[in-house]
Amino acid sequence: MWKERLKIYDELVSRCPRFKRKGKTVPNTSANGHMFSILNKDGEIGIRFSKEVQKKYIDEWNSTIFKSYNSVMHGYVLIPDNMLKDLDNLAIYLNESYDYVMSLEAK
Repeated sequence: MWKERLKIYDELVSRCPRFKRKGKTVPNTSANGHMFSILNKDGEIGIRFSKEVQKKYIDEWNSTIFKSYNSVMHGYVLIPDNMLKDLDNLAIYLNESYDYVMSLEAK
């Protein structure tokens, strides 16, 4: 399942030309010194948002906070499986996340 999800994650990121996927063992996207999406070892995708937006999307998507390697990833929302069927729509959220981290102070 992980390799299938990696293909989906790569396809998603390829729809967002402002940034590229990083990480060999832990695929992710980062900008401005902040990671903003990640594919964990379970093949789950998490996308980072502000606290307010995170809460909104958890409610809207009937999702939860994203966990990776048994750690809660604060600010990240677990992307539900049904959202992986429409990568064009999901790319809108990934771009929103990119804009969010670009608004933060650079690390």
